[in-house]
Amino acid sequence: MTPVAELVDKTRQFVTDHVIPVEREVVGGGRVTDDALRLDLQKKAKEAGVFGPLSDPAYGGLGLDTRAQAQVLEAAGASLLGPLAVNAWAPDDGNIHLLAAVANPEQRQRYLAPLASGEVRSAIAMTEPAPGAGSDPRMLATVAEETDTGWVINGRKHFTTGAQGAAFTICVATTTDGPTMFLVDQDNPGLQVGRRMRTLDHTSAPGGHCEVEFTDCEVPESAILGAVGRGLELAQVRLAPSRLVFCMNWLGLAVRAQQLTAEHITGRYSFGVPIAEHGIAQGLIADNEIDIAASRSLIRATAATIDEHGATSSQARHEASITKTFVSEAVWRVLDRAVQLHGGLGVCEDHLVARFLVEARAFRIYEGPSEVLRGSIARRVLRGPR
Repeated sequence: MTPVAELVDKTRQFVTDHVIPVEREVVGGGRVTDDALRLDLQKKAKEAGVFGPLSDPAYGGLGLDTRAQAQVLEAAGASLLGPLAVNAWAPDDGNIHLLAAVANPEQRQRYLAPLASGEVRSAIAMTEPAPGAGSDPRMLATVAEETDTGWVINGRKHFTTGAQGAAFTICVATTTDGPTMFLVDQDNPGLQVGRRMRTLDHTSAPGGHCEVEFTDCEVPESAILGAVGRGLELAQVRLAPSRLVFCMNWLGLAVRAQQLTAEHITGRYSFGVPIAEHGIAQGLIADNEIDIAASRSLIRATAATIDEHGATSSQARHEASITKTFVSEAVWRVLDRAVQLHGGLGVCEDHLVARFLVEARAFRIYEGPSEVLRGSIARRVLRGPR
């Protein structure tokens, strides 16, 4: 057995032994996914040797390439809390990749090291209320103005994932030279976390999705991440890997839903025979398996492209857009069929597939709505080969 295969087995066993029992407490018992729960699960992940598939060994991570991550995170994704337990959940997954790629040594020590090791959480503030930036980053309304001592940021954000309890936020604001990323400590008096927005997905995200306001928020020159005016360019550094990590994680949940469904319909009788013997049920199971196999193939092919050509290459971005669009919709189909095959129990959270379906709905919007990604895919095709 290869080292990656052994790690996949260890991750699968860790999720079975330590994560799924807690998941049932969260989904069915009303327990909140907070930092105490996160830290407890991550401590157990470290003890099991499965923590940090996205992090460098210097920060206690596993140092995996993207192809290995695809296999390990599918195993972790078998639970809604699995990716969180191994420190591979949004927005920290993308922020770890971004900071590792563009932060200077001082910023790596101050922000990346505690984030990658699981000591803290982070947030990224990009999306804004109308008429600010949503799917179109060119509509960015938050402004950063240069001063004698640094910068002052003013603007409003929302859907800032993980903002409650984060140690720092990466704020994207426009300057005279263009959009720029700033590292803002959460105790900065100019940063105020407001309402935690009530969203469909609430089981697996400590800190929620929040409204955040920057009011005369003063930051030093050292807060600039990368360079002034390169914010949108740097956003591309985290985009393809983050989209792919989403796909890896959610594929794992689809695989588990398929397994739960197969077990259910094998033991549940209808019209004198197990539901599994009805042809229409077999058709739904087959369609699930096709969607799972196709998703896995796309994820692994895109992972190979990122490893071989880099996350910001045109080919990697194109393939990540295709993969994220297909997998987000395929996972939804798998979970919807799982609910249907569970019958009345499918809409009852006792059997988890209902919660899986609700949690997964946002996957088709986060990190790029399917409609926006289809436009990007089509434009690249229509431009012709380069």
